Amino acid sequence: MVPLSKRLFAECFGTFWLVFGGCGSAVLAAAFPDVGIGLLGVALAFGLTVLTMAFSIGHISGCHLNPAVTIGLWAGGRFPARDIAPYIVVQLVGAVIAAALLLFIASGQPGYELAPNGLAVNGYGLHSPGGYTLESGLAIEMVLTFGFLSVILGATDSRAPAGFAPIAIGLALTLIHLISIPVTNTSVNPARSTGPALLVGGLALHQLWLFWVAPIIGALAAGGVYRWLANEPLPPHVTGEHL
Repeated sequence: MVPLSKRLFAECFGTFWLVFGGCGSAVLAAAFPDVGIGLLGVALAFGLTVLTMAFSIGHISGCHLNPAVTIGLWAGGRFPARDIAPYIVVQLVGAVIAAALLLFIASGQPGYELAPNGLAVNGYGLHSPGGYTLESGLAIEMVLTFGFLSVILGATDSRAPAGFAPIAIGLALTLIHLISIPVTNTSVNPARSTGPALLVGGLALHQLWLFWVAPIIGALAAGGVYRWLANEPLPPHVTGEHL
């Protein structure tokens, strides 16, 4: 077992990589005149961050990079309750550091404005890229997080083909962004939403609750459904029977 301190460092760095790479692609590259990477490029960037980190730190920390993933894995019987809070704390730290560094770099461009969405914040209504409502944002974030956790749980199942989990998970996140960038700018990750929102403030911070509530509901549902579907009993480190 890798010591908790090393797992936490890996999670912090991995979440930093996800937010800096994914949000950075949206802030620094997506809208660049003539050669912007667009929605497809941003979606691919988010997928690549997870794919590269899964291969790099998956064997160290599990490569959650996302409070909803941590909670969903616990619900699926794959992660101990005692480590949930430490994982979430370092994921948030990594996300905030990434957002702060991204703001520093983006501010070097003349005319850059932080508000209202200068750090690729998530939102609904006025903060939705397509003007989608709160109800639309809530529904799509829950459904897509449910799908994301289902892919993670299935791809990392001991009965699944070995070695392909990072590819499946990275492609799943790419697909998720292709679907939902116009609706909420895509979260499915409370840490990814929190880092930019804390720096932008205002409406982004006011709407942040949705990007905690919806992903966590979707993740809990996916964990329970997959455990039933795969007929997986809860191991002792989750149930506490070994104590």
